[in-house]
Amino acid sequence: MLTSSFTTMKNLPSKKRIYFLLKLVCFVSSVLMFCEFLIYYVVIFQCQWPEVKGGTHTGNTETSASILKAIILADTHLLGEIKGHWLDKLRREWQMERSFQTALWLLQPDIVFILGDVFDEGKWSSPQAWKDDVRRFRKMFKYPASAELVVIVGNHDIGFHYEMTTYKVKRFEKIFNFTSGKLITRKGINFVVVNSVAMEGDGCAICSTSEAKLVALSHKLNCSQQNWNHSNKGCSDVEKLPASEPILLQHYPLYRKSDAECSGEDSAPPEEKNIPFKEKYDVLSQEASQKLLWWFRPRLILSGHTHSACEVLHAGKIPEISVPSFSWRNRNNPSFIMGSITPTDFSLHKCFLPHESTVFTIYCAAGALLVILILAHFQLLTPPFYFAQHLISKHKAV
Repeated sequence: MLTSSFTTMKNLPSKKRIYFLLKLVCFVSSVLMFCEFLIYYVVIFQCQWPEVKGGTHTGNTETSASILKAIILADTHLLGEIKGHWLDKLRREWQMERSFQTALWLLQPDIVFILGDVFDEGKWSSPQAWKDDVRRFRKMFKYPASAELVVIVGNHDIGFHYEMTTYKVKRFEKIFNFTSGKLITRKGINFVVVNSVAMEGDGCAICSTSEAKLVALSHKLNCSQQNWNHSNKGCSDVEKLPASEPILLQHYPLYRKSDAECSGEDSAPPEEKNIPFKEKYDVLSQEASQKLLWWFRPRLILSGHTHSACEVLHAGKIPEISVPSFSWRNRNNPSFIMGSITPTDFSLHKCFLPHESTVFTIYCAAGALLVILILAHFQLLTPPFYFAQHLISKHKAV
């Protein structure tokens, strides 16, 4: 049977053989183009900026201009030289690069926040490996002059508390201009960046310095709140900041017992939801969490680390959003948060990226169809596929 098929192939006129090969190449190219490029536009195009109720102005144009459009993502985990297989790097980094660049082009945010664990092996990478990881990050997450990128530190970037060193913290700060206790104010909106790895509370040098900066910043922000008396001695010489209640940006979530109360398709799997969280490892300690809430009285907390989505209320009124991982390596359905934020209000919307399983299914279906077309072309189909073979034969006759 195979011999006859080869004979048939040899007898085909060269033009028909070339035409058939061109059709196969076009088919394969189309599938690749869709799965590796166009699918990101198709999926992310469906995401829209959420509407926010409160603005600082009443005119439509002014209200629109006063809204800060922010994209928030977390846990990109760029693979390093030790754990990272080249194929895994190629696949997952291409997915993140296309997702990020497509989101920038379609949504045109004012600012992007990455909530830590940018790298997977920053906690132990050599100087040369660190340079290579930074180079790849800058290629993947390049952004136009009209946007701004703010990167928060995570435990995989500098290590857990027991692995954290001044050297690792400094090299991260140098690349990303990150400082714990730094205030970022855009359009009258206050964002406080926190090195949550340094919220250990054991008095280590890095921890003490970080906490001191946070305390000093909280004093400035509290003095700037409208309900404070600026004439008292404690606030008389303090720099006045916008009176907007701050938004905390950090890697570790504030303390919660587990993900048992979390819901949604991108929350933790059912078998993991009731596993108790370990303080200072999965979440901040209760003491550190209370400190941050007391110091800043934030109106919103944004965190990552768990790789799964969760929304909780602290003290019955302060929402915290745990942002799921942006990488296919950590979940099948990665996503990012779109935020429309004003000094007095905010509205958040989740934008899902293409599911890895969907892309895999398309490739499998395309591969199966390709095999059927080839077999039909050489008239090698078994009876259930005679219809497809008949159609192709009819097409040849025409």
